[in-house]
Amino acid sequence: MPILRRLLPTLVVALALAGPAWAQSPLEARLAKALVVPHIGLAQSSAVVIDLASGRPLFVRNGDVSLAPASNEKLPVAFAALSGLGSSFRFQTDVLGLGSQEGAVWHGDIVLKGYGDPTLSSADLGALARQLRAAGIARVTGAVVGDETWFDTRRTAPGWKASYFIDESPPLSALVVDRARYGRTISRQPALAAALAFRAALRKAGVAVPGRATIGVAGEDAVTLASVESAALQSIVRWMNLESDNFTAEMLLKELGAVQMNIGTSAAGAAVVMKLLGDASIPLAGVRIVDGSGLSQLDRLTANALVALLQTMWSDPTLRPSLMASLPVAGISGTLEKRMRRGPARGAVLAKTGTTQVASALSGYVRDRYAFAVLQNGHPLPYWWARVAQDRFATVLATA
Repeated sequence: MPILRRLLPTLVVALALAGPAWAQSPLEARLAKALVVPHIGLAQSSAVVIDLASGRPLFVRNGDVSLAPASNEKLPVAFAALSGLGSSFRFQTDVLGLGSQEGAVWHGDIVLKGYGDPTLSSADLGALARQLRAAGIARVTGAVVGDETWFDTRRTAPGWKASYFIDESPPLSALVVDRARYGRTISRQPALAAALAFRAALRKAGVAVPGRATIGVAGEDAVTLASVESAALQSIVRWMNLESDNFTAEMLLKELGAVQMNIGTSAAGAAVVMKLLGDASIPLAGVRIVDGSGLSQLDRLTANALVALLQTMWSDPTLRPSLMASLPVAGISGTLEKRMRRGPARGAVLAKTGTTQVASALSGYVRDRYAFAVLQNGHPLPYWWARVAQDRFATVLATA
């Protein structure tokens, strides 16, 4: 007995440090069991669930572990874009004139200047060309110039594998038409392709352009001749998240840098995202934003940060509608259309997916009760088993 009495405090401390397994709630136990799948180590997995009404954590496993997020990276980018630019923000594309108009002739160059619209299309070029023709211009003596100087000319983001270029995203540029598709190929020079396409649009609209198409910069003395705008940002974010579109995410990141810091680079955009996250009191320990899409091997997020972000956006009446409309719905839409197609999770889980060779993630909401995040890493990661765990985890919450 004296020996037992001496050992008792040590045993109590040991039990306390052993974790909550012996004191888990039924919900915690079911969630923990859902995460157990072959070939995915629990040390490289993290998951957090909170009650939306109270903010109380209901399940935490490795919540502060820094992990590659895959396309869950698009959640902080969506937050930064919607809060930093506004849901009604629209991208603009201008036609500028270098020279002067004399009767129906424009003496000089015509400049197509892009400001980062990821949705700019051939139809938009047609509208711009018709505006010039309606302004009485029937002939341009100079060149058609593509100006992409709103962004830098780096076509990919830092930390990308070489194979991601074209396969996962067309080249990045402030001036991209039809996602850089020109003819039957993706152009490695999107601004030049845009200038060529605009010259063709002008000719189709009845404006004679005998000169060449090229790349250049609009001078300070250029005058605005025509302009088009994109759809509202909330619609662009909706497309980005529903389809997990990498190109759109990268363009939004650079736009944040260009608008907020006057530097249209991925690094400047990432700095803006980190600042806005910090201003919103999102825990930044273990967070590293490098690109917009989550393709970068340098990106890192934590489940704690993701759930805090989801709670912040849920609580903000200006952000919540745009975010909720952008999230795939289990069994119904977007990248979750073919997942959780039956049972209680169908229609009840709204979440952002993410998959690369080394990471898989699912973060979002279950009805209006829970916010959750699941991140899993591996080298390589068996994405099928990761999705099994994620779907089981979300289904447990849908039945709770």
